[in-house]
Amino acid sequence: MQALTGRSPMKSPGAPAHRREIERAFWREIAKGLLAEEAAAAVGVSQAVGGRWFRHGGGMPPMDLAPLCGRYLSFQEREEIAIWKAQDVGVREIARRLGRHPSTISRELRRNAATRGGRLDYRASVAQWKADLVAQRPKAAKLATDDRLRQYVQERLSGQIHGPDGAVLGPAVGPWKGRNKPHRGDRRWASAWSPEQIANRLKADFPEDESMRISHEAIYQALYVEARGALKRELVACLRTGRALRAPRARSKRKAWAHVTPEVMISERPAEADDRAVPGHWEGDLVIGLERSAIGTLVERTTRFTMLVHLPRQEGFGVTPRTKNGPPLAGYGAETMKNPLATTIGALPEQLRRSLTWDRGKELSAHAQLTIETGVPIFFADPHSPWQRGTNENTNGLLRQYFPKGTDLSRWSADDIAAVAAALNARPRKALGWKTPAEALDDHLLSLQQAGVASTG
Repeated sequence: MQALTGRSPMKSPGAPAHRREIERAFWREIAKGLLAEEAAAAVGVSQAVGGRWFRHGGGMPPMDLAPLCGRYLSFQEREEIAIWKAQDVGVREIARRLGRHPSTISRELRRNAATRGGRLDYRASVAQWKADLVAQRPKAAKLATDDRLRQYVQERLSGQIHGPDGAVLGPAVGPWKGRNKPHRGDRRWASAWSPEQIANRLKADFPEDESMRISHEAIYQALYVEARGALKRELVACLRTGRALRAPRARSKRKAWAHVTPEVMISERPAEADDRAVPGHWEGDLVIGLERSAIGTLVERTTRFTMLVHLPRQEGFGVTPRTKNGPPLAGYGAETMKNPLATTIGALPEQLRRSLTWDRGKELSAHAQLTIETGVPIFFADPHSPWQRGTNENTNGLLRQYFPKGTDLSRWSADDIAAVAAALNARPRKALGWKTPAEALDDHLLSLQQAGVASTG
């Protein structure tokens, strides 16, 4: 078989792998800021394949993303070669049709043919697999070949913290589990120099030794890319972020509020809500306390009338271990927030259910269902623009007199927070001509009722 191919035999490809050009396209989508499953769908591969590519690459592309130049045969050209070869078209005629040199076609048919049957059968998928395998040409990482440099980098990444007596300090932590980012748990204390600090300190510590040089990007690659094998992957826990997978730069620019679409932005809110002339336009937010406790707040823009939403913790909070994408036991997940909010808004007269403007928090990501249940259109403020909900922000400040920061808000019952709301609504306000919010709301309701009677009469 070796005599047939003119080169050493290659291992069998097994099941046809995805072409490198598809993987290259996948990493281009990742560079745009897409998630792994989104990028996989964009290039036509399964989510499992996309996740595996991203995980094995440590979030970093293991190849050059520049498009291939015309020097190399593409998969489409190989498919054409396979078809014409099956039709007994000659090498020179295939070369003429593809605009290639005859020696290129002859070499392709000889080198990349399938040889399992003991003869040279040309198939495009096998030919592409062989070409991709040869094109990889892996190069050993500098940290993998230089023991002294690798030891220097590892000591400054993961060196232990010692007390005056030489004892190792810091909490006792279990083995690294490979999770993407540590979450509310102890981390081992280490020297934790950043790769940039290490790369630049080498020049000061070894000014005459050019072999002791490495870029910070090479250190990151040695940590994140599984195939490099230069540094142990668990050393990523010594980085300040602790990420096991590197986040593409463009992903940081993704909108963190996928539930906020253009049609629910505050710019689409009715103009009558801005001048406060018509009651029924509300602003809402959460007051957050310790242990993920919260109270929902609703303030009517015209009368400053306040309603508080009781958000009790769900059964199992503090007992059931927290799990990714698990139930929102704290009491203000999307579904657990929607239900009590719908009950509170649904108790209002129809004339007072005109709109609701909320902060951009994900607790209201089920806003579409809430609008269906209550008939109240919901809008979201622009990012970093609390003044667009100034009435609610001011009210939340008043509520801190009763619910200070750093206290557990879950201890208060629905009756307790209703009493606080009643106290606020009984305070006279300068903006209302020293009327109370309760009086101002009653006046509006009375005028609406009189207007309705006059129109029917």
